[in-house]
Amino acid sequence: MPRAIEHQHHTGFFVRGPSPAARLLLFSLLSLVLLATDAKLNYLTEVRQGFLALAHPLQLIANAPRNLIQNVGAYFHTQTSVVHENSVLRSQALKHAAELQRYKTLEVENERLRKLLGAAQLSSQPARLAEILHMGRDPFTHKVVVNLGSRQNIVAGQAVIDEVAIIGQVTRVYPFSSEVTLITDKGLSVPVLVERNGLRAIAFGRGHDAMIELPSLPTNVDIRVGDKLITSGIDGIYPTGLAVAEVTHVDTNTDTPFAHIIAKPLAGIENHKQLLLVSIPKVDRPADSNTLQNPDPQQNVASPRNKKAVTPKRHGNN
Repeated sequence: MPRAIEHQHHTGFFVRGPSPAARLLLFSLLSLVLLATDAKLNYLTEVRQGFLALAHPLQLIANAPRNLIQNVGAYFHTQTSVVHENSVLRSQALKHAAELQRYKTLEVENERLRKLLGAAQLSSQPARLAEILHMGRDPFTHKVVVNLGSRQNIVAGQAVIDEVAIIGQVTRVYPFSSEVTLITDKGLSVPVLVERNGLRAIAFGRGHDAMIELPSLPTNVDIRVGDKLITSGIDGIYPTGLAVAEVTHVDTNTDTPFAHIIAKPLAGIENHKQLLLVSIPKVDRPADSNTLQNPDPQQNVASPRNKKAVTPKRHGNN
């Protein structure tokens, strides 16, 4: 009992503890002192760096979940962006490749049009530039359809050429298009002559291949491999001197009376889209005998004024 009373009467200051206000004031003063000391003397720099070094692993551990979530989100976002960008770049690459191919095609076409223009200027007959619309409907014939017709003054029979040689002939005309039969068609013939010696012949298309042949020529004919065939102009359709083909095969078998001569057309019959339609050459018809004797047709008719002059005199007794 006395010990309990003695314990109650001897409660000290630190056993009870300072009040909250005293603690706030104490720590505030301590903070101010430390701040002033650190600002003036930099005594606590090393202490602060030591605390930061000790706290760095804890910061890494605390920030690990957030960094992991950010990295995972950034990975998926980057993956999606890369896939989308790859798709866009691939599409652009294909587009640019197609445009580049189109530019190359246009460049080749432009160069060929320049050659066609030069061929039109060198031709003695007027020529019209035409474009192939489509091939003929019959697969067993060598025909094409061009975009010029009777409305553009195209007539059947006009020769068709490219910048190198003869391609064929206009065989059918529609209002806005025309059918061109190629020289390799079996139904078309071209009067030709050998440029080396002037030998005349008729070239026919073989039909089953892109070649022509010269039938009905004797075995002793003077034609060699490599001879160039040009138009003779005797048909009045093809201008004289246009290149046609080059002889590639000559077979003079003694068992047959005729030679087997094959030639390859020089024109790009199946390779191009533009061609030239040459006008039919105008042939000056010679004047007939009556016209040569009487240039003025009015002189053949006897007028009343000169009847007496043209009436023969009678000889005899009146």
